[in-house]
Amino acid sequence: MGVRRSLPGPTFRARKGRWTVVTVRNELPVPTSTHLHGGVTPAESDGFPTDLILPAGYSPAPPGHHSATGRHHDTTRDYTYPITQRAATLWYHDHRMDFTGPQVWRGLAGLFLITDEIESALPLPRDDRDLPLMICDRSFAADGSLKYPQRDMTHPGADGMFHAGIFGDVILVNGAPWPRTEAAAVRYRLRLVNGSNARRYRLSLSAGTITQIGSDAGLLAAPLPREDVLLAPGERVDVIADFTGLPAGTEVTMANTLGEGPTADVMRFVITGPAPDDTRIPVTLTTLETLDRTRAVAERRFDFRFGGGRWTINDQPYDPAATMCSVREGTVELWRFTSDFHHPVHVHMGHFQVLSRGAGGPEPGDAGWKDTVDVRPYETVQVLVDFTGHRGRYMLHCHNLEHEDMAMMANFDIV
Repeated sequence: MGVRRSLPGPTFRARKGRWTVVTVRNELPVPTSTHLHGGVTPAESDGFPTDLILPAGYSPAPPGHHSATGRHHDTTRDYTYPITQRAATLWYHDHRMDFTGPQVWRGLAGLFLITDEIESALPLPRDDRDLPLMICDRSFAADGSLKYPQRDMTHPGADGMFHAGIFGDVILVNGAPWPRTEAAAVRYRLRLVNGSNARRYRLSLSAGTITQIGSDAGLLAAPLPREDVLLAPGERVDVIADFTGLPAGTEVTMANTLGEGPTADVMRFVITGPAPDDTRIPVTLTTLETLDRTRAVAERRFDFRFGGGRWTINDQPYDPAATMCSVREGTVELWRFTSDFHHPVHVHMGHFQVLSRGAGGPEPGDAGWKDTVDVRPYETVQVLVDFTGHRGRYMLHCHNLEHEDMAMMANFDIV
């Protein structure tokens, strides 16, 4: 499986202000739907779960499997992205109803990088010192194939089991298990993407320093020194890893302190020695508007919870034909997310700023504009969501992909 039989698929590079059209051809034996995660995208190109590209000769599944409903495209379709948003590290992945988990696990995901004039003018590492890193965990069968606990590709998800999500025992970075790469004793930009189905990472380096410069939806206003960074499924963090002054032969391990055994190490940089480096980390990265709760024209609560043997939002399992609320395009709303478990909440189309966690303010990892936020067990997270962009039907959902496949999604309309 995979996009062009690789994991991750091809990396796309786009520039703000230039329309981008991506043609997807489905030569797999199953339907697909591609979502540009973090994109400010017209609804018809957002990758709705029942907006499917059918392979040649495919017969829709029986009623109840949702592949039999919604829009269908024969073999190919164009996804249109106006690219009106700021520079950011985005990613794309399959979003097929009931099958997102197994299809992303088998490789239907990749990186989509946007740049703009502001980012291009900064003295940040670029070219071969700008490293997009998709991190994910996978398990493998004895024959080397990807192992996912599912009877077949026509039966939804992980058979309604595995309520914590699916975890692998091999850490992949850009498809390679625990890779080693040579690096000069200079600064590197690491675009960290959590492409796992359910695993969280707390990433640190055994030597050198980490400075965060970006979040899900683009640059921070100012650099933020970090000891480590926490990534829930779907989240992205851009950091500058500074290896300046490290002697040749130093091995720098990127560790996952939330992991154990084989999942505790992610990758290793082997320092080759000093090299010219004209980069620096500027005091100011960009100008960001800070939203105030007085901007909110409405307040809503979304409760992510397990009940009655199913994952729900506001006690409702997902209905692709229903909508939970309508919001006005160009406005800001205050949304409260509550949970009974770890739920990385992703909002399509609307970018947001974290206002508070529990009784406190946002944490360092909540900085900047985001599209995914990790809501911890029995925690309330308040966010201010900006719905400037496009009208149409979009969705929010838990980005634990098994929770998503178990109906932990909801539609909303931008009008």
